[in-house]
Amino acid sequence: MVQQPHEDYLVIAGRKFRSRLMMGSGKFRSEEEMLAAYEAGKPEIITVAIRRLDLDNPKKKTLLDIIDWSKYMILPNTAGCRTAEEAIKTARLAREVCRGLEGYNWIKLEVIPDPKYLLPDPEETLQAARVLVREGFVVLPYINDDPVLAKKLEAIGTATVMPLAAPIGSGQGIVYFGQIQIIIEQAKVPVVIDAGLGAPSDASLAMELGADAVLVNTAIAKAKNPPLMAEAFRLGVEAGRKAFLAGRIPKLPYAEASSPLEGVVQWR
Repeated sequence: MVQQPHEDYLVIAGRKFRSRLMMGSGKFRSEEEMLAAYEAGKPEIITVAIRRLDLDNPKKKTLLDIIDWSKYMILPNTAGCRTAEEAIKTARLAREVCRGLEGYNWIKLEVIPDPKYLLPDPEETLQAARVLVREGFVVLPYINDDPVLAKKLEAIGTATVMPLAAPIGSGQGIVYFGQIQIIIEQAKVPVVIDAGLGAPSDASLAMELGADAVLVNTAIAKAKNPPLMAEAFRLGVEAGRKAFLAGRIPKLPYAEASSPLEGVVQWR
């Protein structure tokens, strides 16, 4: 009988999640495809860009009305913010919009001044995180694969660190493993690989490295069949996590026989 690990939860800020696949809400061709992808991927956390919602017209439906809050935890993000000041204001707005709902004070922190490569600003991210943590937010910061920054954010009290695998929407997968491995090795908070994953195998590999979760948007939303791709990512995450828990064999520079050599019949 295969022995399974007991209660293998993802725990963020004391809250338990069964799914280690987080999903985004942008770039889907239709609401129907988006909701079908959520059903297939079975995420528990879905990110929503607060600045990209039309909150001026109370009669107009937004993603916050379309996504079922009883099934998914909405994680507002500060996408579109270029400075710490903008991100702080957006986080405060998100908290008011979501007040009264579970997780209303959670925020995915993104500070991205670079319009071409969409790389996060480390100084502004750290500055915003300090303020938001002090104000009682549960902060999940999106960062470069920077082990030093990851430790600084952890030290000031962020709930996770979320290093990119590659530039947002690029689908390149994990381009360089070294620094992500250092972040995972050193972190005492969950590490979520965010941005740049292109295929379920990328997510599986991230989990095999020891990441606690992955966040995927473009690779699912822009697939020919988003629900099927979401299911594939869910299975990839589950396979990678099980492989990590099982403990893979080391890579060797030489061959090693599968069958024992002792007792082998000797021909004369």
